[in-house]
Formats: sequence, structure tokens, C-alpha cells
Amino acid sequence: MNDPFGEAISDYFEKGKAPKITINTNYTEDEQIPVSYLFRTEKEMPDIEITALKLCKGKVLDIGAAAGCHSIVLQQKGYNITALEISERAVEVLKKRGIQKVIREDIYSYSAKKYDTILLLMNGAGIGGTIAGLKKLLLHLKTLLNEKGQILIDSSDIKYLFEEEDGSVWIDLNSKKYYGEMEYEVTYKKSTTKFEWLFIDFNSLKNIAKELDLNCTQVLKGDHFDYLAKLK
Repeated sequence: MNDPFGEAISDYFEKGKAPKITINTNYTEDEQIPVSYLFRTEKEMPDIEITALKLCKGKVLDIGAAAGCHSIVLQQKGYNITALEISERAVEVLKKRGIQKVIREDIYSYSAKKYDTILLLMNGAGIGGTIAGLKKLLLHLKTLLNEKGQILIDSSDIKYLFEEEDGSVWIDLNSKKYYGEMEYEVTYKKSTTKFEWLFIDFNSLKNIAKELDLNCTQVLKGDHFDYLAKLK
């Protein structure tokens, strides 16, 4: 199984360095992500992530924990944190980094416990892949929430990718596909994987949440069309 993120995380943890991860999409080419970014400390995190960590309460589930930067901060602060990650190699690193509760499972098949806070950061909405996929994801996450639980999720409105020099926005209005539904190809060394990844504007997220009987509020706006939302 190709697992570029897991391989990169493992290499960086074991060797202290690793080549960059390359991302190609249907809109962009050859974006480079330093693997060290997945190991950032709290001081190195953007305001959206710092705010999300401060808003956590009770039992917390960190979905797509990767190298565990968020889980580690929360565990150090005394939170009851569970890191959920599907990559086998990333899970090995999470355990070696000292995270006490680590589960290797796909979020859609996980239903063991209920939580007070569900955390989805680094464009957590992306896990949904598409608008329909996000609805399916949020419906499942509702079943994992305690009565007064919350979902903290971030994303971005990528409409800026379609802006012309005069400020107008070009989007194919005839397309049935939402403009934030992207096709990703991630490569690390000789390992490559492809998947759908969603960027969603806040109003669309709010409308989906309302459809699913979830209250959605925007907690914080970032510097580049990104935002943090709370769903209850």
C-alpha cells in the first residue's frame, strides 16, 4: 500500500530529516510541503490551530492525527486525547512519540466511544473529499458526540484561485462539481497516492450543517481565506 505521508513521517522521526512531500492537484502543480511542518510545535502553529486547541474540552478525538502535533500539545496540557490515524507507519510514530491513546482505523468505521470534542485540523473538511462526502462524514461524527459535544473543523474558500486581474471570479457555472472539490496526487520518494480533497467556504459549510441539524458558527478567520468553525 502506497503511504507517502506515513513514509515521510517515519523518515523524519527516525532520521531528523526527509525530502519534501510533493502535491499536484487539478488546479495546482508541484507544491512542496516540508515534512517538518507535520511536527510543528504549538508556537509554530497558525492562530486557527492554537484557537482550536484552546477550545477543546472533555474527551477529545483528534482525527487524522498524522505526526501528532495537536495530540501532543493537548496531552501535555492534561487533556484526555485519542489520536485516530489510518496510516500504519504514522501510528507507529504516534506511539513512539508518547501519545497514550492511539487508534489505527478509518473514521467511517470507528464507533467505539463518544467524545466531547472532535478535532479536524489542517483543512479538516478535506477528509470529506466532496460535498456529499462531507455530509456523510458529519452525519457519522454526530454519532460520536456526547450530548453537548462539539466539532472543531477548519477549511478555506479557494475561490481566490479563480480570480482575474480585474477582481472578477471565473468559475465554470455549468459544472455540477463544487469548485472546492479537488483531486490530489501526493508523492514522497517513489510512493504516490491519489484522493479527493475538499475545501469549502463557510456559508456552504453552515448550510450543510443546518441540513444535518447542527449549529455552525465561525470562530475565527485566518489570513488567507481560511477559517475555524464550531459545530454543535
